[in-house]
This record gives sequence, structure tokens and C-alpha cells, in this order.
Amino acid sequence: MELKERYDVVVAGAGAGGLYTALSLPETLSVLVLAKKDRKLSNSSLAQGGVAAVLSFENDSFDLHFKDTMIAGQYKNDPDAVNVLVHEGPDDVRKIMAYGVDFDKNPDGSLQKTLEGGHCRRRIVHHKDTTGAEIVDKLLAEVSRRGNITLCEDAMVFSLQKVKSGFCVDMLIEDAPQTVFCDYCVLATGGIGRVYKYTTNPAVATGDGVRLAYELGANIKNLSYVQFHPTAFNGKDREQFLISEAVRGEGAYLLNCRHERFMHRYDQRLELAPRDVVSKCIIMESRKTGSNAFYLDIRHRGRDFLLNRFPGIYAGCMEHGVDITTDLIPVFPCQHYLMGGIAVDLDARTNIARLYAVGECSCTGVHGKNRLASNSLLEALVFGRRAAQDIARCAAGGFAHVVPVPHTPDVSGAPLPKGMRTEIRSIMQRAYFVIPDLGAVHTGLKRVDAILQRLKTGKFAVTHDYCEALSLATVAHIILKEVDEG
Repeated sequence: MELKERYDVVVAGAGAGGLYTALSLPETLSVLVLAKKDRKLSNSSLAQGGVAAVLSFENDSFDLHFKDTMIAGQYKNDPDAVNVLVHEGPDDVRKIMAYGVDFDKNPDGSLQKTLEGGHCRRRIVHHKDTTGAEIVDKLLAEVSRRGNITLCEDAMVFSLQKVKSGFCVDMLIEDAPQTVFCDYCVLATGGIGRVYKYTTNPAVATGDGVRLAYELGANIKNLSYVQFHPTAFNGKDREQFLISEAVRGEGAYLLNCRHERFMHRYDQRLELAPRDVVSKCIIMESRKTGSNAFYLDIRHRGRDFLLNRFPGIYAGCMEHGVDITTDLIPVFPCQHYLMGGIAVDLDARTNIARLYAVGECSCTGVHGKNRLASNSLLEALVFGRRAAQDIARCAAGGFAHVVPVPHTPDVSGAPLPKGMRTEIRSIMQRAYFVIPDLGAVHTGLKRVDAILQRLKTGKFAVTHDYCEALSLATVAHIILKEVDEG
């Protein structure tokens, strides 16, 4: 793809946060959006549950959404950021509806709202069980109508350097090196799930944005705040199929290996306790029973309801030979989401001038130590729009443009040895999964640091594999160091 030498804004990432940021920028600015692989491959596209927002005050309020978010986050949240989220979020939801996002409706035309763990009210709007894909599809369609936005696929950013009045962005586009310069850069690169052996995240979620920001000197905050979803499909794949929180919200029972409900022994909120609580309860119950066999039972809701409400989950389970209308669904906790990340303020600004971060790679403080279900897409929208508004304010006041300089990145070097990423994943799975093993954290950190040092000094060829290994090693180092130091 032929790119210009300079753009006003480069957005690295084409999930909900990146796309909504680009759409919220003035059309007078030239914007380049980079998708690491296919434009539809992102954590956002896989989001099943929905978007949590107070869209009416009938039996709900901003205060209740605020309180639910703070409770789920164990009061480690930034209250100012949570207030911004719950008060401004509804207008952003209405905006994406104006872009064509089709949330499910009741027969009377009102929005259908569901309940998920940690929520005291039905406030989650959804598109069946494929809400993220619906949002990304409609945002992509709107992007295609904007003459000022260029979207480039198969673009792996491997280096981000600060230059006068902006940034130099080095990337591999279909494995060939290419460089662009920009006045502003927004990192919207998603999660870090592939640092674990088992995750609900797609293959692109290797923490690249965190690594790029870290190398630039940006502050990284609470990277050890990793969320493990309690009900991933218990299969053999590295990428585990998620059984949405909404399944429990619609009445599913969580069962142990004896097919008994057990949550009443641990938490009065039962199956609708926050995700971290349910995950820990499953691990404690597994130790008590000596089995990792756990199940969701939603059969009592009936075939017609399940096929209409959860068509994606039905189809996904059928691919594994499980019919959710007649069978129990095997589940077990799995890495799912990152609450920490690149530290940003309420306008998504990092401590590096003109560098912003939005979505899962950022740490706004909204989620605290555990994300409330269906707040993630809302966060991506709210703070993506705020980043765009801040850039627009700077642009309106007049700003210096970056001046491109001759630059040819060296991507030559030795082939990457096999096994590095596999070893990192095994270390993280053993040391820091649901209930940490502090001894394994300490020894794992030493080994991860040795791998990271080798990657940095070994003069390996700059390829997708090398870049992802470097990102994973960097992320694992930051997480384990944070935990090891207490």
C-alpha cells in the first residue's frame, strides 16, 4: 500500500478505540489507522456481551453505575475517570448508534438490556452475543466514508521514535519495512493475552503498544492488574472461546465436577459476583474437589431463547461438539483482559508529549483491580473521543508539524531461535494465574529478564515473530517485576 511520508495523526490499532478516535478527529486532519493484521482482527471484534451505559434513568442512575464499577475494581479505581466514563459514555453509545450500530430491541422498539456479573441493574445494550463485531463493522464502514482517513492492514509497528514536533513510525507492511512521520500518535494496540499459554485474546494481542511506549519512556501503570475470565470454554486450543458473562446474566448456573452449584459457599452474589471473585472461587473449589471440571448450565432457558440470544456462543460450542440447549458447557478461568497499561490522564495523554493511548493498552484508572463486565467497549469509546478532542484543541491553536528526515531502518539479522515465546507463556501461566505463586514469580522474572536481554542484544532480524517475542518478554518483565517487588 502506498502511504504518504507524513500524517497529522497515526493511530496504531483498528479496534473500537482506534477507529472511534479516528472518527472523532476533525476531517481537516490527515489520519493513518494501522491494523496489525486483518482490519477485523481485534479484541473489540471478539467482545460478546455488550456496552454498559445508563441510557435511561428508569430504575437506574449514574451513581449506581459508578458504584458497581468501584466495587468490582476493589476501590482501586480512579474516581474521576469513573465519573467521566459513566456520565459521558451514554452520548458515545448514542453516537455509534447514529453510525448504524444495531443494538437489540424489545417488541415495543425500546433497547433490550441485559444483566452481567457485578451490575445491580440491567443496563447493558447488545447485538445478540456479537456486540463487538457489530460495533467494529459499523465503525469501519464509517471510516471508509471519510476522505481524511487511510486504513492500512498488515502493518506491524516495530519502532516508535520521538523526533522534533512528532514521531517517526517504523513498521513492517506485508513484511517490508516502511516509515511514516506524524505530529501525533495514538496507541490503541489492545491487550497482552498472548503472554499467557491460554487466553481469550486473538493472536495479535501481544502487548506491542505497551512495549513501544515503555521504550519511549512512557509511564506504565498496574500492568499486573490482569483479569482472568471465569468462564472460558475449557478446550485444548491456545485461544479459548469465551462464554460471555451474559450467559450467567441470563440465568446460567455454575457447576462443579459433581454437577453441583457451589458459589453459595463463597459469595452471596452467587454466579453474578465480579469476574475476579468467580475465578478465585473456581480455583478454590477445584482444590477442594481435586478436579478442574466445571460447567455452565443454561439449558433451562429453552432452545428458542438460547438460539436467538446467543447464536454466536451456540455455534462456537457446536464446533466443539457441545449443544448448549441440551449439554453442559465445560468452562475454566482463562486470561481475558488487562486493566493496567500505559498511564494516561483524563484526555488519554501519556507523559510523552503528543503521545496518547486508548482502549485496553491504556490505564485510565477506570477499572481498578478488576474490570466490571461490559465497561471495556465504553472505555474505548469515551477516552478515544477525548484523545481526539484534545488533539483537535491543539490543532486549532496552531502547532508545529513534524519534518520528515531521511530514514532507512535496518531489519537485517539472524533468525529468531524457536521456543522463546512458548517459554514466556509457560512462565506466566505457572507464576501469575488467578492466585499467584510468588516463588515462581521470582524465579520466572530472572528467566524472562535473560530472554529479554538476549532479544535486545542478539542482532536478530526484525520480523513479526521477533517483534512479538520482544513485546511479550517486555510485558512479562514488567508484570513479574511489579509483583515481585510487592
